[in-house]
Amino acid sequence: METRRLGRLGHQSSVLIYGAAALGGVDQDQADASIQEALDAGLNHFDVAADYGDAELRLGPRMPEIRDRIFLATKTGRRTAEEAWSEINRSLERLRTDHVDLIQMHAVCDLENLDLVTGKGGSLEAAIRAKDEGMVRAIGITGHTAQAPSVHTEGLRRFDFDSVLTPLNYKLSTDPRYAADYAALVAAVQASDAALMTIKMIARRNWQDGEQKSYDTWYRPFDEQRYVTAATAWLLNGHPEITGLATAGETRLLRQMVIAERERAELTPEAAASILEEVQDYASPFVDMPI
Repeated sequence: METRRLGRLGHQSSVLIYGAAALGGVDQDQADASIQEALDAGLNHFDVAADYGDAELRLGPRMPEIRDRIFLATKTGRRTAEEAWSEINRSLERLRTDHVDLIQMHAVCDLENLDLVTGKGGSLEAAIRAKDEGMVRAIGITGHTAQAPSVHTEGLRRFDFDSVLTPLNYKLSTDPRYAADYAALVAAVQASDAALMTIKMIARRNWQDGEQKSYDTWYRPFDEQRYVTAATAWLLNGHPEITGLATAGETRLLRQMVIAERERAELTPEAAASILEEVQDYASPFVDMPI
């Protein structure tokens, strides 16, 4: 699997980042199988969060074996320094490690939350303390709304975050305002040599009222290989500024994303976009979010 430099952190991260939200509601056997599938495919960057149910607990038992083989990132969604400090310590316990490579300020989707994180007594203070004490190597910011790119650009003005995790897919890129906000974020990230990672690459649309949810994702994902491959090719082949994309929060979709990463060389970004244009119900997932 291709690896890319994770900004100034220097780690050569796999372009597919294991989205450990997939482990939040599975048992240990399912988790172990999925983790092993990712390792066998060449994924060396794992991304989890304290808010992902039992995901940290499912990853923890594997840490003695794999900790030195992976880049390990987690997130805190708490907004005060005191709460975040407690949660960071709890995450280390659950993950069975004495440090993570990246702690991220989770779900910073609007300016109100950015103010809480970066203000006096905010959770960023706990992250800085954890870095000073050797519990984390780097500090990042994440978010998942249509406003996330512009909020993250403002975040980089306030603090020199080492990484940004923000949404991007073909459908979002066709929104002129979103595209402009994303372009501004890219410029800010490149100016500071931070890492830029993305989410929601295979999001197809929101679940419809009354529709049976066949996956654990809060949005309806692409699950046809043709479209998963096209979405992956459009993103990775057309956006060299992206260091990696997080796999969907569903263990059953990992295999298709691994196949897509291998097959994407056959598609130009333009050809991939043409395939995605075939999808009649392709829409932004940020129309009716459950959070």
